Amino acid sequence: MTIEIKEVTSKSDLKKFINFQYDLYRMNVNWVPGLKSDEWTTLDKSKNPAFEFCDAKYWIALSNNKIVGRIAGIINHRYNEKWNKKACRFGWFDFIEDPDVHEKLLDTAENWGKEQGMDEMHGPLGFTDMDGEGMLVEGYEETGTLGALYNFPYYVNFMETTKYKKDADWLEYQIDLHDEIPEKIGRISDIAIKRNNLRLFIADKPKELLPFAKDIFHLINFAYKDLYGFVELSERQIDQYVKQYFGFIKPDFVPVVFDKHNKLIAFGITMPSLSKAFQKCKGSLFPFGFIHVLRAIKKNDSADLYLTAVHPDYQDKGVNAIIINHINKTFHKHKIRWVETNPELEMNEKVRSQWRFYDARQHKRRRCYKKILN
Repeated sequence: MTIEIKEVTSKSDLKKFINFQYDLYRMNVNWVPGLKSDEWTTLDKSKNPAFEFCDAKYWIALSNNKIVGRIAGIINHRYNEKWNKKACRFGWFDFIEDPDVHEKLLDTAENWGKEQGMDEMHGPLGFTDMDGEGMLVEGYEETGTLGALYNFPYYVNFMETTKYKKDADWLEYQIDLHDEIPEKIGRISDIAIKRNNLRLFIADKPKELLPFAKDIFHLINFAYKDLYGFVELSERQIDQYVKQYFGFIKPDFVPVVFDKHNKLIAFGITMPSLSKAFQKCKGSLFPFGFIHVLRAIKKNDSADLYLTAVHPDYQDKGVNAIIINHINKTFHKHKIRWVETNPELEMNEKVRSQWRFYDARQHKRRRCYKKILN
């Protein structure tokens, strides 16, 4: 099979680049497609604020004028400055089951990275931590979650034949809530509130959370700053994420904790699972996709944990139990039985240890690979 690698240089090419995954996975019952409009916003250099400090190129692989693969090469200069690296990222890496397509796409991204003076390649990663990251290496038979990458098993088989090695893993758990809230979580929560003079705030309407939306992302910047590969979000990025995602917020699923000075020191963002709804949407909310989303938000037996953060000054003081305790009560109120934790760094023992109180099944693992570019 003759393979041609073509750089994406037009809107028409970008449309093909975005649509390829929808064609590749359309028959896969576990893949959860994101919105095509969100993909455009992320990949369009005129719309994504990350291009203030990132360079990127995209390529598609063609055989007989048919797309058989795609890849993005990304250089996040803020990441490189912060972590003292000369690293290029690969992302949006999808391909048919053909090792030659896999190899030529990676070679193309690597060569571009070398031309830019980079000495290592790692991925799958996006522009920031808000993008999907990590190749699925366990859990292909599990239904995906919104925003998390999915891939066929042959992706990993091909990667294992290259010089790429594991750089970091993320684990995911499915939690069975049964019928009872762990009593110990409730006790720790009550003690933490009283001992630290804290206040738990639950909004009645989404607009009541908007005054704190930026503070939530500022806390993410501070609390996550030492985690693997994290780069602080810019103000323009924060503005975009608030506009892009806060319209989906279900207020009682988003507990917020303030200290005695009314400073936001912790939060948890959760939602009823939108996996099945987005599978029905097939990449678009209109004309009828939004109906599936509204139904999923209103009635669901599953939920996803998206983002949780506690200010470093309050970590190891039981504050996380305040968040978890309220989320437990909310889930039981809405008859949520199953909870997906979404990706957590394997090395983040503090986060992973909290699931010891629950009937938790570690059912997915995803991996970031790295290669030294010679």
